[in-house]
Amino acid sequence: MSGDGEWDDCDEGRSFDQPKFDATENSVQDNDTNGFDNYQSNNGFGDNDYQSNDNGGYGGGDGGYGGGGRGGRGGRGGGRGRGRGRGGRDGGGGYGGGGYGDRNGDGGRPAYSGNSDPSMDQVKTDKPRELYIPPLPTEDESLIFGSGISSGINFDKFEEIQVRVSGENPPAHVENFERSGLREEVMTNVRKSSYTKPTPIQRYAIPIILNGRDLMACAQTGSGKTAAFMLPMIHHLLDKEDSLELRTRNPYIVIVAPTRELAIQIHDEGRKFAHGTKLKVCVSYGGTAVQHQLQLMRGGCHVLVATPGRLLDFIDRGYVTFENVNFVVLDEADRMLDMGFLPSIEKVMGHPTMPEKQQRQTLMFSATFPAEIQELAGKFLHNYICVFVGIVGGACADVEQTIHLVEKFKKRKKLEEILNGGNPKGTLVFVETKRNADYLASLMSETQFPTTSIHGDRLQREREMALDDFKSGRMDVLIATSVAARGLDIKNVNHVVNYDLPKNIDDYVHRIGRTGRVGNKGRATSFYDPEADRAMASDLVKILTQAGQSVPDFLKDAGGSGSYMGSSQFGGKDIRDSYGSRVDAQPVALEPEEEWE
Repeated sequence: MSGDGEWDDCDEGRSFDQPKFDATENSVQDNDTNGFDNYQSNNGFGDNDYQSNDNGGYGGGDGGYGGGGRGGRGGRGGGRGRGRGRGGRDGGGGYGGGGYGDRNGDGGRPAYSGNSDPSMDQVKTDKPRELYIPPLPTEDESLIFGSGISSGINFDKFEEIQVRVSGENPPAHVENFERSGLREEVMTNVRKSSYTKPTPIQRYAIPIILNGRDLMACAQTGSGKTAAFMLPMIHHLLDKEDSLELRTRNPYIVIVAPTRELAIQIHDEGRKFAHGTKLKVCVSYGGTAVQHQLQLMRGGCHVLVATPGRLLDFIDRGYVTFENVNFVVLDEADRMLDMGFLPSIEKVMGHPTMPEKQQRQTLMFSATFPAEIQELAGKFLHNYICVFVGIVGGACADVEQTIHLVEKFKKRKKLEEILNGGNPKGTLVFVETKRNADYLASLMSETQFPTTSIHGDRLQREREMALDDFKSGRMDVLIATSVAARGLDIKNVNHVVNYDLPKNIDDYVHRIGRTGRVGNKGRATSFYDPEADRAMASDLVKILTQAGQSVPDFLKDAGGSGSYMGSSQFGGKDIRDSYGSRVDAQPVALEPEEEWE
């Protein structure tokens, strides 16, 4: 990957006694610790009442980040304010002052003048700093329960998917939510979410987790993995509700995700399933004000969803310990255990306050689980059960895949042709570099296609705004780097375009999995450049064949029969192979059941 590559986490740039990442793979890092010694909050963050008395601001003194204290970020939109006052995102004073809410505000950014603690100043970057405070999570039930993707017309095809289960004495799967054993408080939220029957991964994972077992679960993208682990964990905490510390900052459940956007999404799902209970679900990720996140956690944090960098920062500074932990979840576990994130995960799992693996439940979920990742995962799991749903790492059959032969300098014209040829709304375009994401978004916006972009160099506020614009339909097209490829559940992604193909087939599977979710039909179009993508040809042939899709002749000529994942319909097996495995066909429903709405 070129120097324009990125790590999705982009959290704090502190040293955590781990190997330094290759600069070509980690060209962007935030340092959210800068300037926090001046922070003082006068009240809670409810109802946009944030106030700050300090004049130090970001960078110190009146010269700070845009001038003035943290209450008056005038510099982003012009003006110098020292604001202390109410304001919110779009107000004239307070934290929102000086055009914070203005998408087009572009005032000057004085140079960073250092932290009062020199040990914090370990990262030098030209990336602009922003002390971002995201909006408070909604309490509107219609929004809390209306954010998920409705099941599509192919949802009942999940009945035909086979499941391989391996491990010692796995519990029987459940066929419906009503007989799952989940508490009534949880079931109430399941019904409010319009879930009427579980997906295959939910049928198997829920009883395994309820029975206290560790789990390695592999299922195609868009198959309901988040609910599969969140529902039984919330049930477990509610079972011991009387013994929970209500205002603890030390979580009972820790969920680690590789990207900020995925962490936010899991947090929203957790709040949905814990709605109406005493459980508090919090989220921590880079690019946002540390003190804001801590302020929210002071009200109680039973479930913590976090990216690795911010989680390490919190435990390193003693803000969080793991002494209460009952569950650890690694979502997108293949990414979490690759050579980039592995040192961070080892530090989390090996922290002195973390219970031994025999005293906690560890759950790992992903759409791909290569053998080498299973080897690494085994270090953190205890007597675990493996569940492989359908073709492990396979592409969803509900996604219609098309591969075009397109040379590098003809891609832009081809993209315009495709967008002009149908409804462009809900098109997610993946490119290799951050530079190209912005360039392409700018060009597309000059045509008739409202377009935005998301990548690791954008400020966290901008990343969240871009996603919101795309989800709401204000923007038809989202140009993205790999930051959006993992786990994101975005409504109405009708079409995924691989403008630049990724360098490995697992990333291809994750990318096209943004469409065709929960039984909905989707489209994926990829531009195959024979000069750059020849190494992917054989694996693309295999993926297309497994999904029952036509294979273009130019791919057959370049790639032969393919090598990806062997001949197994599951594409893999439990590498322990000690207890054998059981293959279960899903039972056919006796009568039609209502689909998810």
